[in-house]
Amino acid sequence: MIPSKFTYHKASSVQEAIALVQEHGDEAKYMSGGHSLLPMMKLRFATPEHIIDISKIDGLSYIKEEDGLLKIGALTTQTEMEYSDLIRDKYPIFSDTIKLTADPSVRNVGTIGGNIAHGDAANDQPAVMLARRATIIAEGVDGQKTIPIDEFFHGFYMTALEPSDVLTEIQVPQAKKGSGGAYHKVERKVGDYATAGVAVHVELDDDGICQEIGIGLTNVSAVPMRLERGEELLRGKQITEDLIAQVGTMASEDCEPTSDLRGSEAYKRSIVNTITQRMIRLAMERAQH
Repeated sequence: MIPSKFTYHKASSVQEAIALVQEHGDEAKYMSGGHSLLPMMKLRFATPEHIIDISKIDGLSYIKEEDGLLKIGALTTQTEMEYSDLIRDKYPIFSDTIKLTADPSVRNVGTIGGNIAHGDAANDQPAVMLARRATIIAEGVDGQKTIPIDEFFHGFYMTALEPSDVLTEIQVPQAKKGSGGAYHKVERKVGDYATAGVAVHVELDDDGICQEIGIGLTNVSAVPMRLERGEELLRGKQITEDLIAQVGTMASEDCEPTSDLRGSEAYKRSIVNTITQRMIRLAMERAQH
């Protein structure tokens, strides 16, 4: 289908973007790469009358370590992350994720901020951000706001962002010695949304005890989901095969998949069980090297 009629605006600054949304109210929508919004518009799931293009705002595309954090500008494209030496060398969980995100033509334009701000549980980055304990930085009418990732996703395509808020930066704790992460999803074909996916980040001390653990699930609930019960089981313990198997079972029990063209509910629960176990093992292997 062809999207409904809209007026296009191009913002040159965050302040201008916010002012345009204030001017046009509920009928306005931000767009960065457009690979989340435009498909919804073609299906008439979204019918904004005003599109505010923020893709060319200067200063929102970067990847750097600073103040004990990995900071990623919201307009950083997936491709920029894919070819970042810093990401590849120290944050392999993001490399895993990006390689499984859509295809190169989408990654060349699609932004990390747009992927998260869309609030879609089927997108890959939200689960990774849950596993990595990310913090979302946004700019709004009342200035800058800081939103912990656990408070960011509110419902189906709903986030903590107000309509005029511009997501400007994603922050995750800087990689530590003894930490490792991994992400994988099962998909019907290359570039498809996940049938199910799992992100795991683990931090081990010198004795191999799990000091911190994050487990995020993709596309098996209405919102991006953290496997809190599994995290609690592993935290503070030596991770054994028996514990890994228990967490896999918990993942299959706690997720809330629905049957659709990608598979039955039972099939998706089985996949989550298997991938969770595999990603815990891979995250631990990376943490130990």
